[in-house]
Amino acid sequence: MIFEHEIPSGSRLYFGKSAKLKREIENNASDTLSALGFEEIVTPIFSYHQHESFEKSNALVRLNDESNHEVTLRADSTADVVRIVTKRLGRSMESKKWFYIQPTVTYPTKEQYQIGAEVMDGNFEEVARTTVALLKKLDIKPIMQISNIRIPHLLNEKYGISLEVLKSMHIEQILCANLPWMESLVSINSVNDLEDLSLFPEDIKTELEKIKAAAQKVNYSAMVISPLFYAKLRYYDSLTFRMFEENALLATGGIYTIDNVEAAGFALYTDECIAYKMEKMSRE
Repeated sequence: MIFEHEIPSGSRLYFGKSAKLKREIENNASDTLSALGFEEIVTPIFSYHQHESFEKSNALVRLNDESNHEVTLRADSTADVVRIVTKRLGRSMESKKWFYIQPTVTYPTKEQYQIGAEVMDGNFEEVARTTVALLKKLDIKPIMQISNIRIPHLLNEKYGISLEVLKSMHIEQILCANLPWMESLVSINSVNDLEDLSLFPEDIKTELEKIKAAAQKVNYSAMVISPLFYAKLRYYDSLTFRMFEENALLATGGIYTIDNVEAAGFALYTDECIAYKMEKMSRE
C-alpha cells in the first residue's frame, strides 16, 4: 500500500530551511559563473543518446516518443551539453564556457541535483579553481584530491596490475608487482612528494608531471595527491579531482574527451552540499 504522502525512494524533497538553502546555493552559483564568463544552458530532460555515455545502460529510465523511438531521462548532463553545444549550437554561439543547474535521474527513481560546467578546449586549472570559488561562497573548504586516471590504466596495461586491485587499494597486492619504484609511487600524498620524479619510468613520470604542474597552478592549501586512485569514470581520461569534507563527496571534475571533443568540466553535488550545510547548522 502506498500512502498519499509517500514519495519514491531516491527522490528529493526540500522544504523550509533546506529549500531556502538550495535556492541560495543555486543563485550564488549562477551569479558566480556568469561573472566568470560562463553562459547558462538547460538541456532537455528527455534524450535519444544517453545510452552512449553509459557502459551499462541499465542505469537509464526509459520510455518512448510518439514515433516509438526509445527515449531516456537525463542521467548525465555533461555528454548532452557537449553534443548540443558543438553539434547544434556551434555555428550560432561563440561561447565555449557553459554552466547548468539541473537534476539527473537514474533507474529506478534516483534524483540528483547538480551545478555543473563544461569548457570546450578547457584546462584542468580553470575548472578546479572555479569549483573552489563556488564552495568558498558556501563557506566550505573541503579537501581536494588530485589524481590522473591514466596512471592506473598504465599500471594495468604495461605493468600487469589489476584495475580491481587498484580500485580496492590493496596496497600489499600492489607492492607484490615487485617494481623498484612502486613503493615510492604508493607513498605519494602531497605536492612535495612530486619534487624528484627521476626514479619512475618515463611513461609514469610524464603523467606524474601533469599532476605536479596542475597542483602548483591550482595552489589550493587543503590538497592531497592520489596517483593510484581508480574508479570507473565515464569519458574522463587524464587529470581528475574530487572535493570532499568528512564523508561527503561535494564535487568532482577533470579533463575528458567526448566525440573527439576535448574539454574540462566539473559537477558540484547540490544535495550533498545542502546536507552538509544543514548538518553543520544543526551543530552550531
